[in-house]
Amino acid sequence: MKDDDALFEKGMPIRRAVLGAEYVDASMQKADEFMMSFQRATTSWAWGWAWGDPTLDRKTRSLMNLAMLTVAGHTDELKLHVKGALNNGVTVEEIKATLLHATAYSGIPSGLGAFKAAHEVLVKEGAL
Repeated sequence: MKDDDALFEKGMPIRRAVLGAEYVDASMQKADEFMMSFQRATTSWAWGWAWGDPTLDRKTRSLMNLAMLTVAGHTDELKLHVKGALNNGVTVEEIKATLLHATAYSGIPSGLGAFKAAHEVLVKEGAL
């Protein structure tokens, strides 16, 4: 689908800035024709359309993602977005507060998974 070219072009630099060029470039290089459909969709919709909207800043979007991924129990994706949050200037204390807030609404099992995932990334990135 080539109708999303403008959003794809808008989203790619945002995606690379938040998640890291190395990660994004590797994802794009590994994608065969089948997986490229997903790469184009996520870059266009999530990064071009959602993240590309200037209404909210990137730090706010990172905090929202951490909360939503905690509630949804998507710990693998949360790890990626903890690193992205650090890239967007989110502090360790803000990450912790966001995870605690999400835990209050999603329950201890979701919060525990999020805390473990975040801790792993924060240690790896030298933030803890």
